[in-house]
Amino acid sequence: MAQDPDQFGDEREQDIALNTHALDMVVLPGGSVANESEADIIRGVLDANGIPSLLSRQNQFPNLGFEIRVPRGKVVEAEQIVREALAAGPEAAAAAEAETEK
Repeated sequence: MAQDPDQFGDEREQDIALNTHALDMVVLPGGSVANESEADIIRGVLDANGIPSLLSRQNQFPNLGFEIRVPRGKVVEAEQIVREALAAGPEAAAAAEAETEK
């Protein structure tokens, strides 16, 4: 009996497909920023929390700014980390930097 090409033959193949899907890089909601320095700060926060990210720019449309991309499986965690960093503000960043210099 022929197998449907849209379905996987066994569970292992299905798990691999789901895991690779979670690694697809997608635009972080709220991750579109106007300047590169702001994007670098957000990427630094993500990197410090173990979330890989990519920075992309629309060269054809520079007015659209920069986009930060994260793995699909880490979007929710990345959003939470960025939200917490924004809520903490620059004072928390300065305090954290001072702590690392001790």
